[in-house]
Amino acid sequence: MTGTAQWQQQAREHLFQPFVDNAALQREGARVITRAEGACIWDSDGNRFLDAFAGLWCVNIGYGRPELAAVAARQMQELPYYNLFFKTVTPPVAELAAAIAELAPAHMNRVFFTNSGSEANDSVYRMVRLYWQLQEQPERQVIIARHNAYHGSTVAGASLGGMAPMHRQGGLPIPGIEHIQQPYWFDEGGDLSPEEFGLQAARALEERILAVGPEKVAAFIAEPIQGAGGVIIPPATYWPEIQRIVRKYNILLVVDEVICGFGRTGEWFGSDYYDLQPDLMPIAKGLSSGYAPIGGVIMADDFATVLAEKAGDFNHGFTYSGHPVSAAVALENLRILRAEGIVTRVREHAGPRFRQCLQQLADHPMVGEVRAVGLLGAVELVRNRETRERFPQVGQTGALCRDLALEEGLVLRATGDTLLFSPPLILNDQQMDEIIKTTKSALDRAWAQLNPNR
Repeated sequence: MTGTAQWQQQAREHLFQPFVDNAALQREGARVITRAEGACIWDSDGNRFLDAFAGLWCVNIGYGRPELAAVAARQMQELPYYNLFFKTVTPPVAELAAAIAELAPAHMNRVFFTNSGSEANDSVYRMVRLYWQLQEQPERQVIIARHNAYHGSTVAGASLGGMAPMHRQGGLPIPGIEHIQQPYWFDEGGDLSPEEFGLQAARALEERILAVGPEKVAAFIAEPIQGAGGVIIPPATYWPEIQRIVRKYNILLVVDEVICGFGRTGEWFGSDYYDLQPDLMPIAKGLSSGYAPIGGVIMADDFATVLAEKAGDFNHGFTYSGHPVSAAVALENLRILRAEGIVTRVREHAGPRFRQCLQQLADHPMVGEVRAVGLLGAVELVRNRETRERFPQVGQTGALCRDLALEEGLVLRATGDTLLFSPPLILNDQQMDEIIKTTKSALDRAWAQLNPNR
């Protein structure tokens, strides 16, 4: 047994995989991905797929950039590892922190490094509570998040997230976390206009603050655009009202930039796109374009000053916090994004064109809405376009369309009955057209299967 069959068997016998039904995977066998270039990946049988999801929202500069491989090799030869625990720093970590501070909003100039977005949000959980303890308001313990949000899969990250299937496994959420309505107009807006619904969803935060007690609320955490929840783009009224509320009650604003950060919206951060003033920004994914594990928390200056001057020893961190190889790779990734004007191209060309391309699907009989910002997009699948009625057994239609697209060489994602797109930022016009053509074909085939008598 060699090649695909051998790798599948090894995975069956020895691997337990994330976010999958492992029993079903035992029967079916995993798809073995062996190489990638640009916006495409290939499996072990030689099949090519256009990756309209950039791995997991992360391969911003595309696959196969030799510059990142060269930097990693050079750093491994020079200094493969050292930690940040014992009053030490390494050159790539210092340089990366400075580079991130240069790109971040002007009031944010300090970075705490982690290995992932999940670890970043675990760190946020501890930092926020420590901050209020140091401010002599230790009763401020409650963090408010949103239903259907995703902030990672660690205990604190999954608790901050509002996804019921995750909460059912392991007795989550942990105490001290509250969840409020998400700004999902298509699914939850009813007869309200998007603008009216945006205000309603934002004011759910104020209602919960008052219910809990303003003196007990530490922070509100949210993504600029909810990614895994369904590329939920909030109405224009939402974020201005959220900012008014957090300022009124003096609670911290945590803007989770793990997906939106590093160019995905056509700005360096989703906070730039929505003109937000966060106290903390968790980051990961596009920081290294997925080439090496790295994440972090960007801190507002006044927040960082409190922790630095009052905490003494900060008793939190990871063996690989600021790993020098990951930091060197991330630094080169940021250099490429800047040198090649990739973020500007998303803002001025790729993003607007992608939005226009997705609109070509809007008239399909099973499409209720299309929406996009930058190179983030979603297509809502419905049984009735006028009423926004979903298909029975929500999720099956999305999975069907996803699988049909995969048969035709396109990788996209389905959350429930919403198709999600997050392609590499280097996507060209021809590949954009291929995404739309293949998605339309998958929609047509799914519609025919769901309506055999029409």
